[in-house]
Amino acid sequence: MRLGDLLRGLQIPGMGAEAGVEISAIAYDSRRVQPGSLFFAIKGEKADGHAFIPKALERGAVAIVSEREAPPTLGATRWIQVPKIRRALAEAARAFYDRPDSHLKLIGITGTNGKTTTAYLVDSVLRAAGIKSGLFGTIEYRLGAQSLAALNTTPESLDLISYFAQLLAAGGQAAVMEVSSHALAQERVWGFRYTAAVFTNLTRDHLDYHRDFDHYFAAKRRLFEGLGTPPPELAVINIDDPWGGKLLELSYPSLLTYGWNANAQVKPKQVSHGPHGLEAVVTTPAGKVEIKSSLVGRANLANILAATAVGLGLNIPRRQVEEGIADLKAVPGRFERIDEGQPFLVVVDYAHTDDALRNVLSAARELTRNRLIVLFGCGGERDRTKRPLMGEAAGTLSDLTVLTSDNPRSEDPLRIMTDALVGLQRTGKPYIAEVDREVAIRKALEAAHEGDVVVLAGKGHETYQILKDGPVPFDDRAVARRMLRELGHAK
Repeated sequence: MRLGDLLRGLQIPGMGAEAGVEISAIAYDSRRVQPGSLFFAIKGEKADGHAFIPKALERGAVAIVSEREAPPTLGATRWIQVPKIRRALAEAARAFYDRPDSHLKLIGITGTNGKTTTAYLVDSVLRAAGIKSGLFGTIEYRLGAQSLAALNTTPESLDLISYFAQLLAAGGQAAVMEVSSHALAQERVWGFRYTAAVFTNLTRDHLDYHRDFDHYFAAKRRLFEGLGTPPPELAVINIDDPWGGKLLELSYPSLLTYGWNANAQVKPKQVSHGPHGLEAVVTTPAGKVEIKSSLVGRANLANILAATAVGLGLNIPRRQVEEGIADLKAVPGRFERIDEGQPFLVVVDYAHTDDALRNVLSAARELTRNRLIVLFGCGGERDRTKRPLMGEAAGTLSDLTVLTSDNPRSEDPLRIMTDALVGLQRTGKPYIAEVDREVAIRKALEAAHEGDVVVLAGKGHETYQILKDGPVPFDDRAVARRMLRELGHAK
């Protein structure tokens, strides 16, 4: 495809002969450049693509796109300056792959907590309705029968559009996406028209990046305002959350609210919880929906309400919505049960904010016949202000807390634990502090007795731990299973 055709939508002035240059590939990573590529030099949080321009040219890039002026040292290199690099990347990718996003129903889910489970639930509802869908989020990128490990919750536009093209070729009709605040702020999803957008909640997280709640919310709000496109055709908003109420100020072609709030359009009436899941009768504008789910806890019921609203808003019959909710038995690393025949319940959960920790411990408390034990840590190079809040949540809601390391990255793990310890000690509850996560898991399991519930929080589906020198293999689920067998609980 010619360079001018790729960038036509940007209306770049002064493009001359370079408009006719043939482009065989697009890349923003110099390692993926091949002869004939158009290379986008993007300044990221940790690396600057401009530093890799020589490598991209060496590998065969025929033109460079950047927000900066061309440096004189590059001589005759074709250089296209654009005002917004990620908007340009999205436009070029869309043209290169013949706009596959316009042929799919795009369902975007944003919020601090619940995005992953809600996405899995929506995907299950679509499948129950016979709609072939892809799934893109924190755990995996699913393209029909193919599943790829996720690198980011929301990939760059080029990768997303490439995946959409593959999904479309495989017969896909919809794509369910977790849309992170980083992706919205960085315009990784610029130009996408969403069929439906979901807001789950807004609680403390990522304030190291967004600075404060107002900026954090402003990033989330962009999904509902439209991203260089009209707003979503359907907005699904949790009005139990005060930030959700602020989204009602916008105008949408169609809107469904959910929650326990008396004014919610999709709300539960009859709810029963148990160790094997939950049941509820949900009132909706389309009539009553009878929910039976293997998921547990109030937070998961909120996720189910969101998925129910999406299904009904897309005109999926109530019976198929019910079937889709029931079909989802579990989500990897989200209240995932570890069973090696032990006389107590062990669950692994991704909860890594104070609000998520409160939710998972509240759900676990409903299942315990004795004590509740929680193991958690806080991530390094992330918002420090939430660490004491997580410590306080753990101490308040559990009977015993095991404080350990999570993904310390370049920070001192003991310093991170000290930050969390401030809130934990405030509760006056018993605790164990152990920096080695594997040893800490053993101590949590050794402390458990019949009827207890042990929650291993923070890492969920992750199969690595990020240390100062980089990631090392580590999976809470695998470690817990091995520990339980070593402690004599093998089935």
